[in-house]
Amino acid sequence: MNPGSLADRVLYRDGLILILDKPAGIPVHAGPGGGDNLERHFDALRFGLPRPPALAHRLDRDTSGCLVLGRHPKALRRLARLFSENRVEKVYWAIVEGAPPTDSGRIELALDKVSTRAEGWRMVVDATGGKPAITDYRIMGRADGVTWLELRPKTGRTHQIRVHCAAIGCPVLGDPVYGGGRAAGAPPLHLHSRAISLPLYPKKDAVTAIAPPPPHMRKLLVACGWMAE
Repeated sequence: MNPGSLADRVLYRDGLILILDKPAGIPVHAGPGGGDNLERHFDALRFGLPRPPALAHRLDRDTSGCLVLGRHPKALRRLARLFSENRVEKVYWAIVEGAPPTDSGRIELALDKVSTRAEGWRMVVDATGGKPAITDYRIMGRADGVTWLELRPKTGRTHQIRVHCAAIGCPVLGDPVYGGGRAAGAPPLHLHSRAISLPLYPKKDAVTAIAPPPPHMRKLLVACGWMAE
């Protein structure tokens, strides 16, 4: 990734935070396998401050869209409190295989992390030992064999939307873990963090940002009825 291009993807900036339009296909931080990641380019986002910003939350490598960074420790502490208290409103768009059972609804399935030597870790539905996880959804449009969903997670569990969609019979298109995305020639993950809203300042309106859909999702979104921006 070109560090300069990251600065062009800033959706919102003030003295406390940045909101980026994260590109799909790059992890937010370094993993055990090495390779490029967003954090290594954060120095290009100092915008006059003495230190680079830091992640306030995470998005999966193949998920695009709104990603919040704190510009200094005080901001990161405030953001951590908002996220931990589930006061951050998040809106995701997904193209899923098939369709959910109803046009709108709530998925309330507890999730837990499991690991195996053969496959590594993944999240699973676990009604007894899992942590509570809630996702609201509504159908935005349909095309042949796929559905465009708007999803609003009310909790912030790892892979929550991906597991919840798979659990109700409509995995996110291209999901290599919970759907059919492992097959040769499978499409990339069709999951996008469309918007985020943070009540950051007590006496002001919530800070809000909206990220345009990534190129690989646009064709199916248009087929499902989205009017391209």
